Amino acid sequence: MTTTPHSEDATATHTARTGVWFIGARGSVATTAVAGCAALSAGLHAPDGMVTETPPFAGSGLAPLSSLVFGGHDTASCPLPKRAEELEAGGVLPHGLSSAVRSELAAAEREIRTGGPLPGDTRADEELIDAFAAHLLDFTRRQRLDRVVVVNVASTEPAPADPHSLPPSSLYAAAALRVGCPYVNFTPSTGLRAAALQDAVAASGLPHAGRDGKTGQTLLRSVLAPMFVQRALSVRAWSGTNLLGGGDGAALADPAAAAAKNAGKNRVLTDTLGALPEGDVHIDDVPALGDWKTAWDHIAFDGFLGSRMTLQTTWQGCDSALAAPLVLDLARLLARAHEVGISGPLPELGFYFKDPDGGPAALAEQYEALLGFGSRLREAR
Repeated sequence: MTTTPHSEDATATHTARTGVWFIGARGSVATTAVAGCAALSAGLHAPDGMVTETPPFAGSGLAPLSSLVFGGHDTASCPLPKRAEELEAGGVLPHGLSSAVRSELAAAEREIRTGGPLPGDTRADEELIDAFAAHLLDFTRRQRLDRVVVVNVASTEPAPADPHSLPPSSLYAAAALRVGCPYVNFTPSTGLRAAALQDAVAASGLPHAGRDGKTGQTLLRSVLAPMFVQRALSVRAWSGTNLLGGGDGAALADPAAAAAKNAGKNRVLTDTLGALPEGDVHIDDVPALGDWKTAWDHIAFDGFLGSRMTLQTTWQGCDSALAAPLVLDLARLLARAHEVGISGPLPELGFYFKDPDGGPAALAEQYEALLGFGSRLREAR
């Protein structure tokens, strides 16, 4: 976004500050990101999982973690400090962290606004977009922010039955365009890819990135699929099962939402293998697992002289802890891209997504593209 005028009582001295506006701001991923950023800024923990904190990104001009200011939209009511306590009790956040960063969580909580549409909401799309945009502008002006990156980490929504309609994720994305905010869609939801937004996206000149963060099963697929191609091994079938609880488990119990999720999971196989093998991905809601998930894959392939073989993998992890550092990476990368005048979709950030904006499908090649993007940002200084 263009720099927003500061309030009249602002002092002459201004330290650059970057806003991160979460859609789904009281969810597990956003809460973990806010608490984690505060913990890293205070030196309480090492930045494990944050690629932008590794040596190749030194000198790229990324916003310091301590300069990030958080806010967002949500329709849930549980305040961030309480949500952090729940995540700590579930083993997602380390013991004592919710107390150690309570003031930072409370500050972010004060910047969360009610999203929508809520049940019974009679506002038209334009009214909702106007309201969301006004929240973004108010946040920018009061916090004296140089720019704000909007990051969608809300629960997965089904693909709209009418491709020309604007589902909730696209209403928030439209507000980001209207105010001039770079945008990241870390969910499988429609977001900026709504047909009705394409002219506005092209005219905005804003950097934006991907759809559906790649944190577990698909991350592993993007490593394994190229191996079969490079070794000339024919994949006959690739099946998978996901067991997960929490908000994602509940949301993905809806078959339409699960279908939106699986489209991204299958893309890496189609792009890498040239066709989608037989087999489905099943997603089962297991509430007792909370924010932890298990992903199992069964791969059937042919070797020399038609010898039939299989590979089975099991991935167990905490989705929020896997996603939060990636979300912080993306917010910093998009903010820097906006600062130096990079616009449009960023295929160089495909490393982070199941459904990227073009570019290679294999993780190793995506990583090289990401390193090249870091160099580009560094040279723009």
